[in-house]
This record gives sequence, C-alpha cells and structure tokens, in this order.
Amino acid sequence: MAGKLNPVRNLKHQRQSREIKQGEISNRVKKKVKKVELKKIGQLKLSLKLANDIQAIVNHYFYTKGLTLKEIKMNARKKKIIYSRHVRSAKQLLDLAGSRKKAIEAMDRVFEWAKSRNLDYAIETVFKKWLELDNLKPREVVKKPYFQGNLMVWSETKKKWYVISPDGDWLEFAGKKDEIEWKVVK
Repeated sequence: MAGKLNPVRNLKHQRQSREIKQGEISNRVKKKVKKVELKKIGQLKLSLKLANDIQAIVNHYFYTKGLTLKEIKMNARKKKIIYSRHVRSAKQLLDLAGSRKKAIEAMDRVFEWAKSRNLDYAIETVFKKWLELDNLKPREVVKKPYFQGNLMVWSETKKKWYVISPDGDWLEFAGKKDEIEWKVVK
C-alpha cells in the first residue's frame, strides 16, 4: 500500500493548490487594478481630481459674481443656485483649456471684459469667446473734466479750457487746474 495514494488526501491537496492559485491570481489582479475614487457632481460621476478641478472652476465663477463659499453652499441648499447646471459647462471649459489654471485665467479675462461693459456672463461665455481671448480687453475708463458740475472742453486751436454752461454757452475757464474735477463717464 505504500505505492497507492490516499484518494481523500489527494482531493484535499488538489483543492488547496486550486485555492492558492486563485488567491495568487486575485492578488495579482488587485495590484494591477488601481482603485479610482469616483465623486458624483450633479448627474456626472467623475474621478476625484477631475471633480475637484470642475468644482474649483464653478466656485471661481461664483466668486467672480461676488459670492463667498458659505453663500454658495447656503444658496445651493435653498435652491437659489442650481450648482449642477454649471458642472457640464465647467467640464467643457476644463477640456478646452487643458488645466484648471488656464481655465480660471480665461474666466478672469472674460469677467473683466464683461464687467467693463456692464454685461452679465456665464461659464459658456468663456468658451464662446475662447478664440478672441487675446483680443479681449476691458473698456478703457473715460474721465471727463468738470468745473462746478459743468462740462469742460479743451480747444486745441486756442490752447484754452472752456466751460459749457447749462444754457449751452462756452465760457472761458479762468480758474486754476486744481479746481478741475475729473469724473468717470459711463
């Protein structure tokens, strides 16, 4: 009987070797598969880094609108702000820009341009103006001279200042240059 193998013992040995092989395979698979944490923003499930970038872009959009992070959260809870409405356009902007930094710089440039023209803007405006970004410049502030609330005009031919009275008469300015008020005209 020394030459014969015990069938019960042989089956145990086969099961153990199969379990070891399956265990090794599952460990190898676990090592190869990286765990990607997903975060849900709106209806999109995104990787954590992408979700954070999108969240930063949307938050920056609201910062340019004059809201703080606390106000954004409160308004989102009260449903005054529909945060998920901006997620898709922020993702498109991130894809277009390539990085969070470039997307935020582009958003700042469009914000300054829109603010100088008293326009409202959305994240979609940024990628509509993407091709014109280098040419987008805020409107220059125009200051006009006034004396005692009356508009003044510089005459190049006579090299003198004139004050336009409420009646429309041009009166020669005889005061000092310190008395001229410069007001921003919109």
